[in-house]
Amino acid sequence: MMNQFEDMQKFGKESMDATMKAFGGVSMGAQAIAVESADFAKKSFEQGTSTMEKLVGAKSLDKAIEIQTDYVKSSYEALVAQSTKVGELYANLAKEMMKPVETAMAKTAAK
Repeated sequence: MMNQFEDMQKFGKESMDATMKAFGGVSMGAQAIAVESADFAKKSFEQGTSTMEKLVGAKSLDKAIEIQTDYVKSSYEALVAQSTKVGELYANLAKEMMKPVETAMAKTAAK
């Protein structure tokens, strides 16, 4: 009877440790995603401001259209690159979050 209690206590401790490690991974992953998103927003704002300044200084309609076309093209490319990067960060977050749980499950299955 005492052995069962000790086993349950050990299992509870291992589960808590796995949960805390998972939360640590989530925290670090969420922080990386937040930093990446803030950097992207800052770059987008700077690019938009720069483009607006160029548009105001455009001497002809053709030049304004060229500036706008370049802006749209570079914005689209940046968005695709950012989406890929954030997708990879979320995938890494999921992997890191599951590692402690997988370890705990493997220990439980081995018993």
